[in-house]
Amino acid sequence: MTQAPWWRGAVIYQIYPRSFLDSNGDGIGDLAGITSKLDYVASLGVDGIWLSPFFKSPMKDFGYDVSDYCDVDPIFGSLADFGALLDKAHGLGLKVVIDQVFSHTSEEHPWFVESARSRDNPKADWYVWADPKPDGTPPNNWLGVFGGPAWAWSPRRRQYYLHNFLTEQPDLNFHNPAVQDAVLDAARFWLDRGVDGFRLDVVNYYFHDEALRDNPPAAYAKPPGWTYQYQRHAYDKSQPETLGFVARLRALTDEYADRMMVGEVGDDEPLPRQIEYTAGPDRLHTAYSFHLLDGRRGTPELFAQAVQAWSGVDGWPSWSIGNHDFVRFPTRLGGPDVTPEQTDAFMAALFALRGTLFLYQGEELGLPQAVVPFDQLQDPYAKAAFVGDSGRDGTRTPFPWTASDRMGGFTSAAHAWLPLDPRHIAQAADTQIDAPGSHLAVTRKLIGLRAKHPALRTGQAEVLSAPEGVLAVLRTEGTERVLCAVNLGHEPAILMRNDLAGAVLADSGLKAELAEDRLSLPPFGVAFVVLG
Repeated sequence: MTQAPWWRGAVIYQIYPRSFLDSNGDGIGDLAGITSKLDYVASLGVDGIWLSPFFKSPMKDFGYDVSDYCDVDPIFGSLADFGALLDKAHGLGLKVVIDQVFSHTSEEHPWFVESARSRDNPKADWYVWADPKPDGTPPNNWLGVFGGPAWAWSPRRRQYYLHNFLTEQPDLNFHNPAVQDAVLDAARFWLDRGVDGFRLDVVNYYFHDEALRDNPPAAYAKPPGWTYQYQRHAYDKSQPETLGFVARLRALTDEYADRMMVGEVGDDEPLPRQIEYTAGPDRLHTAYSFHLLDGRRGTPELFAQAVQAWSGVDGWPSWSIGNHDFVRFPTRLGGPDVTPEQTDAFMAALFALRGTLFLYQGEELGLPQAVVPFDQLQDPYAKAAFVGDSGRDGTRTPFPWTASDRMGGFTSAAHAWLPLDPRHIAQAADTQIDAPGSHLAVTRKLIGLRAKHPALRTGQAEVLSAPEGVLAVLRTEGTERVLCAVNLGHEPAILMRNDLAGAVLADSGLKAELAEDRLSLPPFGVAFVVLG
């Protein structure tokens, strides 16, 4: 059998650089801090890391507003620091995937500064510019993800420019071939430096409808809580031309050995769009949707739908239950009173899925959503959308390394860029490393099972009938079969199967009992069973 590419079925650990470790005492995490903790990351058993943006940026959206695609922002270090990180990671056997934010730039990027000067300069159409309607209002009804119209007025050009996110993040015009070439050059810069792959931010936002047609209203049972949800986004993203540029990106990536691209695909129909963007050798290697990330209850159905949508489909999915943009999964899926057992069960359900898995820093510690007081919020979206919770800042707070330190071992400064939640410090890494039943120990065991069993890493997946509250997935690779059973309910459950006789219960660090043809699962119990 041909060996599968390294990324197929891999477990990749996402690091948010601002919040991982501060090495110089300024309260902000940096590349040198990450490098110093790569031994910890490698000890988890993961295959690689994904670094959120560390490029030059005014930090209006904390690095997702890039002003130079080919340099490191000084708050994170230098290109030499990145080279040291890359060398250390590769020496530990870790692949390095970096964020690429190609949909838009910072308003301070030299490309936009030039484009905004006039309507006839060399980069005049590198961004999406449009004349106002006769009454001076924006050219159409498109809305920004962060609220309000997706258009901002430029007095110098006397035109509007498109920004799907903050007004400080103007959208590039991918209908212009010169823009595509410039973006490919930026990608090549990092490939030449030895990165192993790209996480492509909002990859389906690259192209817009050139006719600027209005989006139709969305169908909803009750009024949404955020304006962006009032529309069906038929024309401002997920345009057919995007796949043509994805093919160019894929061709570039394939010039280098063992590289990959994972796309972030946020769409009104998340699972079909995720499949579309990975269907074929000229598409993305893999992609993740917001199907699990948008989940508000950790039910068997949520995870089963992810498996069933990909049944018999070409391409390869990726999955995560948390990242820097979403409420931490224990709180989001289990509610404010989530128990440690529930938290471990949600993690186990993720590991039952077929695909590449992404873990966000701190998930291995079972961290709940942090509480950040309103006057300490930093994220402009968290402030704009504030309804009493911490928004994205609640998932971006510094990583707790040591429980004995007021700052959790994250920084030597008196204050960090975001405050640490005392509950996080109590669950710090040093309290869990040698604790057999800790969240960290369970996560390591789950990662180890995936590495040990080809059926779990790359095998086919089939959802089985199971008692209420139980997710049952059969993973198959060659002659190996592994039954993944996760009780996501509050009541005990029993799964009966003839093929359980002679089966072996793998050590996941979680509770279950196997006897004859009977698998007994306590509330939030988990079993990975190697069938005979």
